[in-house]
Amino acid sequence: MTFLGRKRNFVVVSLALSAALLAVQPAAWAAKRDLRVYFIDVEGGQSTLFVTPTGQSLLIDTGWPENDGRDADRILAAAKSAGITKIDYVLLTHYHDDHSGGIPQLVDRIPVGTFIDHGANIDTKPGGPTEKIYAAYQQVLATGKSKHMVAHPGDVLPITGMKATVISSDGNVIDHSLPGAGERNQYCDTPETKPNDRSENSHSLGILINFGKLKILDLGDLTWDKEMMFMCPVNRIGSIDILVVSHHGLNASSSHALIDGIHPRVAIMNNAATKGGSPQVIDEVLKAPGLETLWQLHVAEKAGAEHNTATEYIANPQGSDPGNYFLLTASPKGSFTLYNSGTKQTKDYAAR
Repeated sequence: MTFLGRKRNFVVVSLALSAALLAVQPAAWAAKRDLRVYFIDVEGGQSTLFVTPTGQSLLIDTGWPENDGRDADRILAAAKSAGITKIDYVLLTHYHDDHSGGIPQLVDRIPVGTFIDHGANIDTKPGGPTEKIYAAYQQVLATGKSKHMVAHPGDVLPITGMKATVISSDGNVIDHSLPGAGERNQYCDTPETKPNDRSENSHSLGILINFGKLKILDLGDLTWDKEMMFMCPVNRIGSIDILVVSHHGLNASSSHALIDGIHPRVAIMNNAATKGGSPQVIDEVLKAPGLETLWQLHVAEKAGAEHNTATEYIANPQGSDPGNYFLLTASPKGSFTLYNSGTKQTKDYAAR
């Protein structure tokens, strides 16, 4: 082959390689820009792992204690899938055992940078389960291996790659409307009321996450009476895209004023087979204005088939307990995809 022939072949190969790299790079860049959220099945507790484009991580709640470390193992599996070896922030919505019981088992498996909570436990019955969970948590903090923050309404958490604003904490809520909110809430015009809750549930640390154009709301087990404080008569939150249904879908939360007022596109319910998923709440969510899909971690067996979402949006079918999860992959432009590890199917949502 002549020199010119070899040179021509080199140019062709170089151009082909450059074209291949250009084809690959947008996908790689997109992956780095995405937010990933794992909705982990902890059998009617809560544990949700956020991994931001900057590589930082936020875990909301740790699931139940005991069970041979089942929930900590499921969290660790999600962390490995996300490619992280440390959880930068663990946010505890409150100290009930289904939300904070797994703390000691979690720190035995993976380092935690900072714990975030609402302050002291208020369920102080001597020897009670919540008091025991809180004492175990204090022992973990006393080791000095993790930092500690107490969050207040209006605070913005220091995690990078997304904005996480505290909406409620320690029985208090934001006293102002967030950007884009502040309109009168027409869904407050309802005679239904519920008694004030005096447990840790009402002190739940709730957050609104902004990722570009996307908004995700997680209020832990915040109860009806506290929802009224930031939803009526004015909606201080505004519309959102994704709602983590409060309190596993139990009737003590998810008021008409909240569910209809925030207009979620998608709702995700961390219920168990026989915990949460009350028919009243499922029906309320399914008929919310603008809702496209309700996703449930389990079939709500006590609700009956007529009160569950469609089968393709349930991670764990009736009679099974494989620990299937949901994975949300979101773009800052507002589009997102949800993957159901139980059905191995995905659903895409265009930016709104």
